[in-house]
Amino acid sequence: MDTVALLLAIIGAINWGLVGFFRFDLVAWIFGGQTATLSRVVFAIVGLAGLWCISLLFRRGHQTSEAE
Repeated sequence: MDTVALLLAIIGAINWGLVGFFRFDLVAWIFGGQTATLSRVVFAIVGLAGLWCISLLFRRGHQTSEAE
């Protein structure tokens, strides 16, 4: 679940980068515009994945060692 959430969050970050740098919304372009139902579903899923990724910051089992 963590890997899927992280991949979706990365997709969202790339999409926001495209919007910021080029005013191009890739998700909306693929799924028929920002207000299209499928686009909104994708945006919602990416948003939930981003929220899930917040939990990665607070988990003890996923900390990197000092030696790395």
